[in-house]
Amino acid sequence: MRRSFTFPLRPTRHQEIALAQCLEDHRQLYNAALEHRRTAYRVAGATVRYGEQSAELKHIRADDPEGQGRWSFSSQQATLRRLDKAFAAFFRRVKTGHKPGYPRFKGRGRFDTVTWQKDGDGCRWDSGPHHPTMTFVRLQGIGHVRVHQHRRVLGTVKTISVRRAGHRWFVVLSCDDVPAETLPPTGAMAGIDMGVASLTTTSDGDRLENRRHLAASAARLAVAQRELARAARGSRRHRKVAARLSALHAKVRRQRLDAAHKAALVLIRTYDVIVHEALEVTNMTRRATPQPDGHGGYLPNGAAAKSGLNRSILDAGWGVFLTILSHKAESAGRELIAVNPANTSRTCAPCGHRAKENRLTQAVFRCTACGHVAHADVNAATNILRAGLALRDAARAA
Repeated sequence: MRRSFTFPLRPTRHQEIALAQCLEDHRQLYNAALEHRRTAYRVAGATVRYGEQSAELKHIRADDPEGQGRWSFSSQQATLRRLDKAFAAFFRRVKTGHKPGYPRFKGRGRFDTVTWQKDGDGCRWDSGPHHPTMTFVRLQGIGHVRVHQHRRVLGTVKTISVRRAGHRWFVVLSCDDVPAETLPPTGAMAGIDMGVASLTTTSDGDRLENRRHLAASAARLAVAQRELARAARGSRRHRKVAARLSALHAKVRRQRLDAAHKAALVLIRTYDVIVHEALEVTNMTRRATPQPDGHGGYLPNGAAAKSGLNRSILDAGWGVFLTILSHKAESAGRELIAVNPANTSRTCAPCGHRAKENRLTQAVFRCTACGHVAHADVNAATNILRAGLALRDAARAA
């Protein structure tokens, strides 16, 4: 199987400047290739593809030896492929009737990753193998950069990426042939209901806490945001406050990711079969649609309440958690099943009666037909488990 390993970089000041320049030159290459495609189609109606732009790299590098010529040919091809994938996704969305989203030019804060397509082609992982205590990655045009390797790399390193997050730098290794870490069977199975009060509630009644990391840091974020608004754009104070604000958001992201890993690990170690809701988090967190009143104004649409719910859902990190859960399940040999969550919260688990009135409050479920009383999330998780097992049985019978 394929896995990614992310490690912090410890570049020197000169290496940090070179890394920033590498990102900038790749950003300019991306934007120039995008402009080339736009102009060719607008002027001549011609479609420019990756092969043609890749062939021009040789001349671009020869004309700019101190700029584009410094960097790896392979990494520049990866940047052009990135643009090609953006166009492929654009045309796919057009065909399927979704919002197209034409590829955009990348600003300085919107291009933070450079990829080398093969270990040994413009880059080399563990470039100082004889060093007794430290690990280095060698990058063409930058040199041997120290890596804080806090765990062992498994499998074969295929691609190497360098990513900037705020003022920190990371190396990401994509590895093939990573051995699966299969866990012993437990014989247990559970359905899980995603929530805001608790991150997950299982059909057994166990609950995993939602830490609400964004809410916990909201006061400090608000203070930093006000200071940023008062600072003059481009000033030293503006840069300093922006860096502090970015660091606060990065800390919240790391906390959320860490909590998601720990919660997923608890479930993977406990259950052989896990059934969860197939949630469309992007659709669930769309803002409320404005409702014109016909007189130039708008009717009340609950936008404030919807905004607060959206913030709580995003703070819980459902999408991140489910992605991590799927990766851990694959590695551990567990079975993960996604089911349609429709009506799971209003259907009685024992008798199957479905009614909106069954769910009295956010936490209490009382069936109007049989009188069954339970925690609403536990009842929903039981329905989710039953639906997942039915899907599995149907797939096996087919």
